[in-house]
Order: sequence, then C-alpha cells, then structure tokens
Amino acid sequence: MKQYTRAFAQWLSLGALVGVACGVASAVFLRSLEWATKLRGQHEVIVYALPLAGLVLGAVYDRWGKPIRGGNNLVIDTVHEGSPQLPLRMAPMVLVGTVLTHLFGGSAGREGTAVQMGASLADAIAHRFRLAIEGRRELLAAGIAGGFGSVFGTPIAGVIFGLEVVTIGRMEYQALVPALVASIVGDLVTRALGVVHTPYPLVPSLDLTPLVVGRWIVFGIAVALVSVVFVELTHRLKKLLEERIRWLAVRMMLGGALVIVLWKLVGTSRYLGLGVPTILQSFSDPTVPTFAFALKLLFTAVTLSAGFLGGEVTPLFFVGATLGAVLSRPLGLPLELAAGVGLAAVFGAAANTPIALSIMAVELLGGGVLPHVVIVTVVAYLLSGHRGIYPAQRLGRLKHGGPLLHRLVPLRDLDDAPSASPPPREDPPKPPV
Repeated sequence: MKQYTRAFAQWLSLGALVGVACGVASAVFLRSLEWATKLRGQHEVIVYALPLAGLVLGAVYDRWGKPIRGGNNLVIDTVHEGSPQLPLRMAPMVLVGTVLTHLFGGSAGREGTAVQMGASLADAIAHRFRLAIEGRRELLAAGIAGGFGSVFGTPIAGVIFGLEVVTIGRMEYQALVPALVASIVGDLVTRALGVVHTPYPLVPSLDLTPLVVGRWIVFGIAVALVSVVFVELTHRLKKLLEERIRWLAVRMMLGGALVIVLWKLVGTSRYLGLGVPTILQSFSDPTVPTFAFALKLLFTAVTLSAGFLGGEVTPLFFVGATLGAVLSRPLGLPLELAAGVGLAAVFGAAANTPIALSIMAVELLGGGVLPHVVIVTVVAYLLSGHRGIYPAQRLGRLKHGGPLLHRLVPLRDLDDAPSASPPPREDPPKPPV
C-alpha cells in the first residue's frame, strides 16, 4: 500500500507541474492566436506577405530549428525510443511560428503546437527531476495530454489522446494518472487565465435504429475516403517538395504563394486560418457550399506540406463539419448531428485516435452525439487503413487483426516490416540410423 501511495503522490505532483506549464503555454498561445486572427481579418492585405513570412520562418528553422522540425513525429519517436531530451526551445519556436502562420493566412490548426509545447515542457521537467526511462515516457504522455486538453478545453479527451496517439490500437495505461492530472490542471489553468474556448451547439439526440446505423456506415465510408485523401495528399506533396526543392525557406515561400493563388481563385477568405466561423455555420446553415470540405482540405495540405507550423485538428474539424452538413441532406440525418459527428470523425480517422475524438465530441457537443460518433469514427478508422497524419505512430498488430508483428513498427516503415509472428519452428533433422 505504501508503494502505491508513494507512486500516486509522485505522479500527482509531477502531473500537476506539467499541467500548470501546459496551461500557461496554451493560454499564451490562444491569446496570441486570437490576436493574429483578428488582425488578419481587419487587414486582409497582410495575406500577400505569406510567401515572405514563409521565407523568413524557413530560414530561421534551417538555422536554429533543425532538431525540432520533426514536430509531433519527433515527440512520438522520443516516447518510444528514449531519444535525447526534446529541446526546450521547441515550445517558444513552434508557438511563434504557428502564430505567424495564422497571422499571414496559412491554413493550419492548433493541436500540433499544443502537443509539442506540452511535450517539450514535460521533458524538461522529467530531466530536471532525473526520472528513469519509464518515468520520462509517462511524463511525455502527460505533456501530450496536458497540451491537447488545455488548448481545446476538453480535458478528458486530452487524457485519452495522450494515451492513444502513441501506439495504434493500444492505450498507454501506465501514464494514466499523470496524463489525467496534467490535462485537468492544464485546462483549469488556461481557463483561469481568462481564455474562453469556442462554444459549440449541443446536438440533438437520435434513436438508434437499423436504418440509422446503415446511414452512419455510409457516412463512415465517406469520412474514411476524405481522411485517406488528406493524409496521402499531405504526405506525397511534402515528399515531392522535399525532393525537388532542397531549402525549407524556398519550399515555404512557394507554398505561401500557392495559398495566395488558391485564395484568389476561390474568391473568399473562409479557407484561411482556422476557419471556426464556417465550422459553426455548418451546424445551422444547410446552404454550406458543397465543396467547402474539399477546398479546406486542399488549403491545409498545401500549407502543412510546405512546412508551415500548426496542426491538423481545427482544419479537419472544418472538413468534417462541412462534409457532415453536405451528407446530412442525401442521408436524411439531422444537420447539427451530422456536422458534429463529421467534425470528430475525420480527425479521429486521420490521427488513428477514434476513442479520444469520440470523447472529445461529447465534451464539445453533449451526450446526444453518442453512440453515433463512435460508430462513424470506428468505421472510418478501420477503413482508412494503415496510414495517418503522424507517420511515427507505432503499430503492433494490423487493424484487421491477425498475429502480432515482431515489434512495434512505425507507420512510415510498415512496408518493410515483418507482417506476422515468427515462422513455425522446424523439427530438427533425425539422426542417421
């Protein structure tokens, strides 16, 4: 009993410390993001400077940011491999870089920044207290949870995300206590510092019938297709740019120029930045443009593959909510419910975190979203295959089942990994008679 009490006290204190750090960082970040979004809305001419911002940001990252350019993938690799300490400068650099991306109109999100800030701060605390390898891994998971939970105001989803995102299909339960403490404390600190999160409408409940289940399965197939398109487009475009253009600064400059071209072609600013007004519009306006989800997907893929900073959550909320609004019409589903389910399911499939995003939907939209969001998110997660926005995620068993792999395999290396358990042992040769 004494051993468990001591462990609980340790994780309570360390988790709270990580939570405070994450909460303060998220509050500063969200305040800065609010300022950048407001300024861009008042002076849209600033978007024309996005290529110049990309050139400067790329040069800065080439000079001082090479050790942290892996982003969320670096965090996941560190959890699994016990790599050297995440540079503490990751937190301020990714914060400033993301704010500038949004200030000049790049289409990016917030979760990548929050996760990287939380993980780098948590790793600094782990090294300060000289934690062993396992303790460090658990505190890194707490940093992921604290960053995610505090930046979205969804502390329970933050906990599950921190446990679920590291290894596909397996929860890291050993980090449960510090992740829970860090996420709840982080959320409380962020709110105490005056941050008000975006209020989403409560969605209506809907009785689950065989017909409704069938409609949600069709919905889930569509979500899986959209998720696959986003993941493949982003990764392939990034690879193409890296192969053709050696210098990050030039890649970001060209990516910024392409965003401007797209912006002028579509003739609206709804696809720049986070796109929160359109997300909220999707819950009440049945006239949301049919191809809004595809355009936001394209803007975001170009922005992130070029090297601009941020995350995927809010842009994929946009993609999912507008896709849901469009699908609600032919499938005969309530508009608010379809938009809410789509909001969570697209990112849940793209990030291979169906449980975390289902819980996040409940925290944002109320209990009426259950069980519908779980059905769609799980269907999309399975049908999206062995791919995701985080190539560093580990896989221990294929999604469709079968034997365990020889080892935990990063998604990026899956094609080269053994696909099953070791071959059956052969009987030794019989001695000669």
